Amino acid sequence: MTRSSAPAAPLAATAAPGTRPGRRSALPLVLALAVTLALVVASLFVGVYDLRAEGGGQMFLITRIPRTLALVLAGSAMAVSGLVLQQLTQNRFVEPTTSGTSEWAALGLLLSVLLLPGAGIATRMVVASAAAFVGTMVFMAILRRVQVRSTLVVPVVGIMLGAVVSALTTLIAISTNYLQLLGTWFMGSFTSVVRGQYEVLWIVAAVCVAIFVLADRLTVAGLGRDVATNLGVRYDRLILLGTSLVAVASGVTTVVVGFLPFLGLIVPNVVAMLRGDDLRSNLPWVCLGGIALVTACDIVGRVVRMPFEVPVAMILGIVGAAAFVALVLRVQRRG
Repeated sequence: MTRSSAPAAPLAATAAPGTRPGRRSALPLVLALAVTLALVVASLFVGVYDLRAEGGGQMFLITRIPRTLALVLAGSAMAVSGLVLQQLTQNRFVEPTTSGTSEWAALGLLLSVLLLPGAGIATRMVVASAAAFVGTMVFMAILRRVQVRSTLVVPVVGIMLGAVVSALTTLIAISTNYLQLLGTWFMGSFTSVVRGQYEVLWIVAAVCVAIFVLADRLTVAGLGRDVATNLGVRYDRLILLGTSLVAVASGVTTVVVGFLPFLGLIVPNVVAMLRGDDLRSNLPWVCLGGIALVTACDIVGRVVRMPFEVPVAMILGIVGAAAFVALVLRVQRRG
């Protein structure tokens, strides 16, 4: 994809004001890690079931630990996916739910259920990831052919594309009597995560590792085709690889827990505002931020109406919508 002419916010590898690259203290990262670990530990002990009662230890192993691990894996994967999409499109407002990627993954999951009713979770994950990849490539192809004059045009295109795909998915669900199940599948919630149903999420851990290995090349690719080619990077191949990694993370997460809206939008932008735009050094912060945010929202969802649960996607949607508006206003103030 050729570099857009839009006045997008720069994503070059720069340091935050007042800091020197390579001289940052490790103390803030240690504190962030401590806060994230505290939230993870709190998640293990928040819930309706009394772990001190009979069978509490078994319940802890069957539900609490798998649920918390799913929070860690899904939160880090979706936050990093947003960072990669923002780098490849050179736009701060792009992430899986504002580019249509998650909606395409949902369509793939529904089609896998209809066409392959006896398929296991691994097959559904592959179909959903393939659909997410196709959808992301369609989004990239549209951006190539659209005259982008504003930063906000890119997420608007993605949201419109996602709305069309979501409408098609709903139409298919209505015609096949899957509408009620559709809402259950795609409402981002960790309620149903138990031992034996979350293990495929470990694939997204491999995706995060791969993105960390490719961090420098992704940074170069974010500078545009001409610069990347001059620096010896195979631009088209790297775009396909980065898109594939995002598609796998989105597909797997959608199959296991559903949508996690705006997670990939909030965390990378907050990290960039605090630390600058060095992709490699920001990756640990983005992972920790994604874990902390989704875990905090999940804890709030479990506590606010106990013994009932508010889906984490609902809380993320409220927080994310507010963050999206704040980012738009920030861009307008800067011209």
